[in-house]
Amino acid sequence: MTSGKDVSSTSGSDVDIHSIVHKAGAEKLPHPVQSLDHCEHVVKTALIGYPQLAADHVINREMRGKLVETMGNVIRQLNLEFMKSRFTEGDSPEVMVRKTQVRQRAYEVLIEAAVNLAGIERRVVGFSDDESAQSFKHIAETLSAWETVERRESVTGSENPVATSVVEKLLGDMRKVMSGAGMVAKMGEEIKTGLTQGKLASSFIAAAEKVLQGNIYYQMVTRGLCKFGNDYAIGLRWLRHLGYVQVSTNPVLAARAYDDDPSLWEGLRTIAKEHQEWFKDPECFKDEIAMEATKSALWPNLTVYRPIALLSKLHDGLVSYQLNPNVAASLEGSMEDALKIYTSAQEFLRGYDAYLTWGYSKMEERGRPNIVFKVAGGSPAAVEVTTAFNSMGIGTNNTVTYTVAQETTLILAAMKGMAHALKMGIPVTQAYETNMGGRLESHLRELEAERLLREALGRVGDVEATLRKLAEAIGAVEELSKASSLEDGIRLVCSFKYLKSLSTPAFAEAVAEARVHGDSKEENAAFLARLESDIGYAGTLVAQRVYRIFFTPENRLRWMAYLHRAYGLALDKVGEVMDKIDVLPASKRKPSDTYLTLARRNMTNTEFPDHQMKVLDTSRRPGFNLTDFEDAVTKEHDLGILQRLMKLGDFRRAYELTPELAERMRDAGVEGDFGVGGLKVEDWPTFGSVVKTMTEFTNAYNRFREKAVKVVQDVAKNMV
Repeated sequence: MTSGKDVSSTSGSDVDIHSIVHKAGAEKLPHPVQSLDHCEHVVKTALIGYPQLAADHVINREMRGKLVETMGNVIRQLNLEFMKSRFTEGDSPEVMVRKTQVRQRAYEVLIEAAVNLAGIERRVVGFSDDESAQSFKHIAETLSAWETVERRESVTGSENPVATSVVEKLLGDMRKVMSGAGMVAKMGEEIKTGLTQGKLASSFIAAAEKVLQGNIYYQMVTRGLCKFGNDYAIGLRWLRHLGYVQVSTNPVLAARAYDDDPSLWEGLRTIAKEHQEWFKDPECFKDEIAMEATKSALWPNLTVYRPIALLSKLHDGLVSYQLNPNVAASLEGSMEDALKIYTSAQEFLRGYDAYLTWGYSKMEERGRPNIVFKVAGGSPAAVEVTTAFNSMGIGTNNTVTYTVAQETTLILAAMKGMAHALKMGIPVTQAYETNMGGRLESHLRELEAERLLREALGRVGDVEATLRKLAEAIGAVEELSKASSLEDGIRLVCSFKYLKSLSTPAFAEAVAEARVHGDSKEENAAFLARLESDIGYAGTLVAQRVYRIFFTPENRLRWMAYLHRAYGLALDKVGEVMDKIDVLPASKRKPSDTYLTLARRNMTNTEFPDHQMKVLDTSRRPGFNLTDFEDAVTKEHDLGILQRLMKLGDFRRAYELTPELAERMRDAGVEGDFGVGGLKVEDWPTFGSVVKTMTEFTNAYNRFREKAVKVVQDVAKNMV
């Protein structure tokens, strides 16, 4: 793909098309909206710098049956603008910039519209295959015609300079996801291989259609096997095209988004100039600054999913926002933070919706934020917070949750809040119950690894040499040198950061040499392999139990009757509560964590970008059959796995209910022996997985906050 640089030197000054395209900004959206019709609205919105918003404007059910005509008129108007923007001798640099941006935005809005039609959006809206195919074909023909015009105009030999730069920008944005390691980045590589020189824009949309529709996630969504969310803050439009309906954020992910896309800091710099009260002592405003920095990255996520949120009445298209972990244990602190964010989002979205929904019927509410707040289940306060938010019609996503008892308690809290909201006539928002299965498995693995290594070290002569040898093999020797005690050293080398599997050769060798389990290395290796395999099911088993308690067909009916009986909720409303609560398996470690938790209802699997790639790669292996995983969350596993896991104390606490919850099950008529040894509410803060995750989240938040404060300090210095 050739560069789009130096398209013209006819004015005496070279103009760098590539830089113009990559640095193009947008004007402020003018209000009130002044458009004559949908066609003019799309064109005007695109040409002031909002091609994605313009393309999303037609993602509306009222456009069904009118798409071909509307897009034809959009193309007619854009084509006029494109042809008026011909590069001619004598153009000044300013004129060249303006003409380049017109063409850039014309390309972008049609590409975005075409990819919407190639993706899942057309199915959500209900466009017919015929009108989608016709519109896609018309767009492709137009893009090809424009590229021909560009080739004829070129005076320096650069082919299609604007088209080339637009496609380069699109692919470059895809590469940013997890620094090239995520599925979206790999999709970009696949699209690139399908490009045709001289027809980059038109071949881009054709290649995108092929890549999207050949993806396993697109296939799972179109077959209704499950819903999906993303544990990452960028690359979301491509995931939306695949059918993803949710994005989760936390302090760790917010920091990664800024690392992957440093341009996000420019947003904070702009905001800082509007808050000069920060400049005298930014440390005094550190949490406010961190909130604004997070919002700067969050607002684009809201807009990406906005059409899906409106189409589904806030059932899908949600952005999960992580509240400040330093106030997670306080109802007042959590509520104060949440209402600031929610109010600000509502103000922003009212302006955005004025453009997205212009010209359509106005029966439904505009501006209601498609946000749910992540409420950390590491504190008993999470129960109150979850109930309070849902009673206001604000959805929640309980996180830092690993156990059946935690998740059951918080689902009941969400139900209670939703019931109160509906009795007041307040429409409810989707709520999620995260199951951090991978982190539970990591915690169990660490405990077992520590136990086994401690026993092994008790049988060897030179403890320090054995521990150092293991640390060298797994890359932890530098950190080991800082350990203050033997126990600290054992915890370090057994942490998930360094030890991903009990079958890691160096660890297996250390255990085998001490004959911890059996008289031979083979016996020890077999023991470790089985233990590793068993632990790998722990998160899935917890998710299965939570799902079965609430969402099997028979239990679903029991909970509907319970909601009617316990809260006096009308029978025509109890189904709405049950429809708007999903289990959210998260923190995946392996593809089976996704495939074994698929469910057609009440399930949203949320994925990291690198995990998505593993799931995709698995689907491409010989013998893979997606049908094998339909409603997999309801299927039984080898009973021996559960029996062996129940010997691990923290798994038992994760898998069983408490006496109080067992009584609630009886009240609701939910049958089963769920045990009573589960994690009690008062013990949530001290559970190993909770401690580790809250420490990680808090430290990540504090580091991100420090970076944000530093940016404000730099802005303040430059303002002097």
